[in-house]
Order: sequence, then C-alpha cells, then structure tokens
Amino acid sequence: MDNTRAMTETFTIAQLSDPHLSSLDSVRARDLLSKRVLGYLSWRFNRRAKYLPEILAELVRDLQLQQPDHTVVTGDLTQIGLPHEFQEAKHWLDALGAPSEVTVIPGNHDAYVVTNWDDTLALWASYIQSDIAGESGEREACFPSVRIRGSVALIGLSTARPSAPFLAIGSIGHSQLQALERILGETGERSLFRVILLHHPPIPGTVPWRMRLTDHAAFRSVIGRCGAELVLHGHGHRSSIRAMVIQGRTVPTIGVPAASATSHDPDRRAQYHLYRLIRQASTWNVQLSVRGYSHAERRFVELGSPVEI
Repeated sequence: MDNTRAMTETFTIAQLSDPHLSSLDSVRARDLLSKRVLGYLSWRFNRRAKYLPEILAELVRDLQLQQPDHTVVTGDLTQIGLPHEFQEAKHWLDALGAPSEVTVIPGNHDAYVVTNWDDTLALWASYIQSDIAGESGEREACFPSVRIRGSVALIGLSTARPSAPFLAIGSIGHSQLQALERILGETGERSLFRVILLHHPPIPGTVPWRMRLTDHAAFRSVIGRCGAELVLHGHGHRSSIRAMVIQGRTVPTIGVPAASATSHDPDRRAQYHLYRLIRQASTWNVQLSVRGYSHAERRFVELGSPVEI
C-alpha cells in the first residue's frame, strides 16, 4: 500500500458572505425609529437594485452542485436586523443545508441596533451551536463558536456591534479574545487545521476607516502568539486575498464579495470561494477555487484556475 496516499485527507469549505437576502417591502414606520431609517432609505433607493435574490438563488444552486463538505456564511444575512429578517434568513439557511453542514456568524447589518436575542440571533442558534464542551450557541455569549469537522476546527467570532449613524465598525472584545486564545491553543495541540471566521477584516486598509475592526491589533496579537491556518471574512463586498504576517507566522486572510451582488466591477460581483484543504501526514496545503456570477450566462462559473494559498 502507498502509505502517503493512505494518509492523505481532504476537506472542502465553501465560503459565501453578505447575501443581504431579506426584503423590507413590508416594513412598518415604527420599525424605523432609529438608525434603521438610514438603512431602509439606502435599501429603498440603492441597495435593493444591487443585491438580487435571483443571483443568490443561482449561487445556492451552483454551490450545492459542488458538494462542499461544509459551508460558512461570514455575516450580513439581513438588511437592518429586524426580527422578520432573521426569520427570512432562517428559512434560507434551512434550504442551504443542515445545521451540521453550515456555520454562520453575524455581521454589522445583523446588529444594526440593540435587539432582543430571542427575536434575532437565537433563530440561527443551530447554525452557530458549538460542539466543544463549555462553548454554547444557545445564549448571547455564544461566541467564539467552535465546530470540529474531522481534522478541521471552525472558530466563529462575532464582530457585530451597533454603531453610530454612517459607521459600520466592529469589535471582537476582550472576552472573546481571551476565549479565542484558549481555543487556538487547545485546537493547535490537537494538530487541527484552524479556520477563524469573522465579519470585519482584521488587516488595516482592507476596508475604509468607517468600516474598520477597532481591535484588530489585539486580534493580531493573539494570532501571533497562538497561530491559525486560515482567516475568512466578509464586509468589504469585494474579493480580497491577503496575509497576516505576525511574529514569523503567515496566515492567509481572505474575503469574498457580497453573494447576491450585481456589478460591472468583477471584484465586486457575486462570488463564492471553495477552499480545498489537503493534508498529507502533518502537512496541510490549501487550494482556492473562485466561482463567480456571469451576467452573460446568468449562472456561476469558475473564475481562473485553482491557486495554492
């Protein structure tokens, strides 16, 4: 028997982000007595023409044909975080895949203002729920979430925080960062491939200042001490393939465009990523394939050839 072949393990993760899938057609005036009125006006006169349900439906159809082992959604499923939007998103998640096969984290649009947990994120609990003892997806303090799939650890953070009008900033916070350091240590000792999911990009300059992650330096310090194999984010609504280089560690840090976006700019048009993790003995390699929406063909097609990251 070929021992090298026998020890080869593969796992494919699909990443999509920022689907902004919910409708505000039935919104009530009393729902808009806050920052939400600005978000509603943006949707009414701009965003609803840019983020199209038919593109998102085609993405889901194409993704399911690819049969990834797991799918991650890195935030902003809603428009302005109303309870009915979370219900719409829950129905969409149920169609996307079983909770054991799909992991979700929230984005800033999912935390537009302070809301009741039971009416909002609790509806997605089965897609957040950790499967490591001591971590829970059932309460407000459910992040970091930890989901182990074979030799892969999916570690979800919440950067979703209400912010002032015209700002879309996020933060991780001290408690999550403390827990993240512990989780990275424990999963690293088990030689798991550690994938960190967060909505806001942790590398300065990836998005404008008003959209920044405020505690990116503290996050990067944790990564410098503990390491990680891959960081996936959303928020920027454009393709971004970068790397954090910290204390001798290089960690690929990758974002995708909005999953429902129509745009003349190819970097902003709807895409999703497929990460093929390949383990041979103690060595991991990552192969990235990009599938994007073709206006001409009205379907998703492979963009370029797979690349090693």
